[in-house]
Amino acid sequence: MTTSPPTPGLDPAEQERRQQRLEELSAALIRALSAQQALRYRGHRLEWQGKPYPLRAPHLHPEQGKDDLGSFRGVADAIALRLRHNDVELHRHWLPTPPIARLVFELLEQLRVESLVESWHPGSKHNLHHRFEAWCNQFQASGQTETHIGLLLFTLAQMSWVQLGGGPLEETTEMMIESTRMFLLREIGPAFGLLRRHRHDQAAFAEQTLSIALCMDGLIDDLGQQQGTDGKQEETLSEDTKRAFGLLLDLEGGDEAGQALAEQSHHNRLRQAAEALDYRVYDGGFDREWPAHKRVRPELLTRLREGLDNRIREQGINLNVLTKKLRRLLARPQRQGWRFGEEEGQLDGRRLPTLVTSVADRRVFKQEQQEPKGDAVVTFLIDNSGSMRPHIESISMLVDTLARALERVGAKVEILGFTTGHWNGGKPLKRWQREGRPANPGRLNERSHLVYKDADTPWRRARRNIAALLKDDLFREGLDGEALLWAEQRLLTQPARDRLLLVISDGCPMDTATRQCNDQDILDLHLRQVSGRLEREGRLALCALGVGLDLSDYYQHSQLLDLSRSLDNKVFDEVLTLMARALENK
Repeated sequence: MTTSPPTPGLDPAEQERRQQRLEELSAALIRALSAQQALRYRGHRLEWQGKPYPLRAPHLHPEQGKDDLGSFRGVADAIALRLRHNDVELHRHWLPTPPIARLVFELLEQLRVESLVESWHPGSKHNLHHRFEAWCNQFQASGQTETHIGLLLFTLAQMSWVQLGGGPLEETTEMMIESTRMFLLREIGPAFGLLRRHRHDQAAFAEQTLSIALCMDGLIDDLGQQQGTDGKQEETLSEDTKRAFGLLLDLEGGDEAGQALAEQSHHNRLRQAAEALDYRVYDGGFDREWPAHKRVRPELLTRLREGLDNRIREQGINLNVLTKKLRRLLARPQRQGWRFGEEEGQLDGRRLPTLVTSVADRRVFKQEQQEPKGDAVVTFLIDNSGSMRPHIESISMLVDTLARALERVGAKVEILGFTTGHWNGGKPLKRWQREGRPANPGRLNERSHLVYKDADTPWRRARRNIAALLKDDLFREGLDGEALLWAEQRLLTQPARDRLLLVISDGCPMDTATRQCNDQDILDLHLRQVSGRLEREGRLALCALGVGLDLSDYYQHSQLLDLSRSLDNKVFDEVLTLMARALENK
């Protein structure tokens, strides 16, 4: 699935959330149709069984904002059919090496599996037709059929679609490809005529497909050489044609390793840009740190706490079970004094006279008492941007319950939030405008950091203040990188063996004024810079819960949090697994 370019007038963070939502829905549909549960989108890339699952067919890369929902549904149906009807090892065995031949082979195999859609799934068949036709229209509109190579590949795609039962073509398309189709049939006719007969047998189909693919590779090579001999500029496969036919990576590396290499290269560029970033704050004089409960009227805070308690009771969460799981995760034996009057252990000097007065009494020993206790500090850093409002009740229940259970095992807990003072820039923006709008001013909004519960205040005393999380009109925009620095500073002042910083967010950093007035997306790069440093230094364990959004681009240890269901044991188990992974790899 292709990440679309930014849509003018649309908040990039909102566009990212829409993209993520489309990917989540598509992945759920693919899992249901293919019965393959180990499939997900991660970082806009489809993964199957934890490894990248490349999509090489040209029509399997719709773009948000350019393609409709029917196209995305058609792609999901196509991928599900590929998973059901394609033997990966057999496919790899027959896959040719030349790049053009590889392209053709991948296209024909995808059309084969799509032709196997069952007759009792008319909706899926309609979606597949809709997506292929949409891609055809886009390809023609791009002007690629005006080149010899583009028209040759496009004609083969149309012929194969019809041959495998895709249906009749539009009259205009028929007329455009007629002469090219007759030429191709003379070259590939025998093998092409057997495609429909063998579409249920992947091996037999692959044998014919390989013949067609190698023939097409030869034809395109001859066409290029002929044009060079005629004194014309030799026609090569243009970048637009490569993209339109799904060669999203370089033609020499069209396998899983090539895709992984390209992804790694992209992340390396982002990391290098983040490390080189000189993050600036135009005016930090308006930044504030608040006790959150001071921003809420006392009577309202009381009502919010009562409502939170009621919602937690409705969930039926077993706090004792959660506490036992956290004890296994965090608790370590700690010395808790001595037990006296034992029959074995270390000799207790104070009871030596007993050996004289009562020779048979052996209770003259002492044993050291040890109890499992959590020597840990856990900080919950909660994104208080406006897009978190629909989720804040569930997050409040989650954090409040975890805080209670963590304190039961002896761990300290801090609950922090971060937002900005205004929407779309604040007082620093106005000062920047008065001072002539110098280029690349840095951050142009005042940050607002909120303390819902500090580490030294017990949950019982702070429980009322935690309910200030539900006062969501405080939520505006987010400066994630600076919030991480703030949480790190507070966390490192706490003496503990384990320090864990758990971020809860639903997207990338966002302040509209800062984004628009700087050449780079400095908030995004700053978050990458700070999170990368924290993970490298290892002075604390860092992990993140993505609320409806995959945060793996920013954090090494992250978990997609589905809050559409109730807060059951599965949700808490996912959080505990994430915490364990972060602590283990600190």
